[in-house]
Amino acid sequence: MKHILLLGTGGTIACKHGDSGLTPLLTGDELLSYVPAARSFCEVEAIQVLNIDSTNIHPKHWQLLCQVLEENYDNYDGFVICHGTDTMAYTAAAMSYLVQHSKKPIVITGAQKPIDLDVTDARTNLLDSLRFASCERAHGVNIVFDGKVIAGTRGKKERTKSYNAFSSINFPYIATIQEEHILFYLDDKELLKEPVQFFCHLNPNVGLLKLIPSMVALLKLIPSMDAGVLDYMAEHYDAVIIESFGVGGLPSYDGGDYHRAVGHWTSLGKTVIMTTQVTNEGSNMSVYEVGKNIKQEFGLLEAYDMTLEAAVTKTMWILGQTKDPKEIRRLFYQTVNRDILWKSV
Repeated sequence: MKHILLLGTGGTIACKHGDSGLTPLLTGDELLSYVPAARSFCEVEAIQVLNIDSTNIHPKHWQLLCQVLEENYDNYDGFVICHGTDTMAYTAAAMSYLVQHSKKPIVITGAQKPIDLDVTDARTNLLDSLRFASCERAHGVNIVFDGKVIAGTRGKKERTKSYNAFSSINFPYIATIQEEHILFYLDDKELLKEPVQFFCHLNPNVGLLKLIPSMVALLKLIPSMDAGVLDYMAEHYDAVIIESFGVGGLPSYDGGDYHRAVGHWTSLGKTVIMTTQVTNEGSNMSVYEVGKNIKQEFGLLEAYDMTLEAAVTKTMWILGQTKDPKEIRRLFYQTVNRDILWKSV
């Protein structure tokens, strides 16, 4: 029988009603009391790492989760992180970079309704997650939600209320879970050759490996936005991810000069990454003049088929290791947990 560790962090799944609305109050042990059927296929212990609304999640919490996983990794067969849905995609992506090459499954789950309600998705999601974490063929960081298994770098919350809240973006589902059966679509555990690697401790070669949230900015373009906002960001951040329109490009308005602003960023040795506001199918800046010329001139990075959540957390992870532009480029285009497949570097 598999030995699973549940890490409680709060979120809707652990909420109870109070005077000010839903508040995370239930512990991991209390969550487990709602899924007694899990005892038939695994032994579970729980650690309460946090108990917060996921709106309040911060990279320091991701590093804490990484530390807890590293400290307990050898003692368990799999792990389940109970988490709020609002920032679950960011956490799943972040954990994919902080814990790499794991032959053991690290499952992230949550719910749209608290687990103590009569009608809720929480009990099914938790039971499915424990089942997947107990599966011999499972590995790496994945989201389990509404009977679907999603690679940690490919999940996105697309619905605010429905039980089928998460989708896998630009990548197939890893598996589906139907009652007691796990149906794998991708089964590649045997390809894992490298030992598990944790990025949450001191490394004598590069110093402290950590996420650098304060150095990464996100700019979502809207029609008529002045390029001066990029000048302001350049004073405060080391990297900016620009969510452009369609397959990607930068406007040239009379009132603002994006060409000059991007040139200023690159002259300072800072990183500019282009992505798209469109959820599916990814970017391709080589299609239109508004994208091709500026990308070639300044050597901009492009997210292609990556999710925004993966691009953000991967950039944080990279800047925690290096500021060298060539190394940033190499690491950004290095595929981690299926995060990027289509790339032209």
